[in-house]
Amino acid sequence: MITEQGIIGKVSGRKAIVSIQKSSACSSCESRDSCDVHGGKPMEVEVDNPLKAAEGDQVEISILSGTFLALSIYVYFIPVAALIGGAYVGGTLLAPVLGLSATACSIVFGFLAMGATFILLRRFDKSPLANRKYRPKMTRIVTRVQP
Repeated sequence: MITEQGIIGKVSGRKAIVSIQKSSACSSCESRDSCDVHGGKPMEVEVDNPLKAAEGDQVEISILSGTFLALSIYVYFIPVAALIGGAYVGGTLLAPVLGLSATACSIVFGFLAMGATFILLRRFDKSPLANRKYRPKMTRIVTRVQP
């Protein structure tokens, strides 16, 4: 199980926005020195708030390792497969039909397929059909803010 600690920035109904600084998961990453995914800003994660944590509370959130691996495959493998598939289709099937350069069609259709995949994954993530098991869960309140 992968766990991180963060501070609740906002509570809205049964949801909470948790701000997480780069920490334990980043410490073992090979690219940690060159990574600037969020520009040094903390990541914000929306989680269910079954523990009734309040704004300012430090909480622990977790996700199963197998779930994290599946999400990694969705985010990294599927778009790359779409890039390769789009490049193949563009270069071998569509270029002769359109009368264009095979290289240009490979590049254009590869990136179009990859972009479409990212858009579809983003839409699926925001849809009600997205499986709740892929979302991190708030597991405990580490420290509470004094009222």
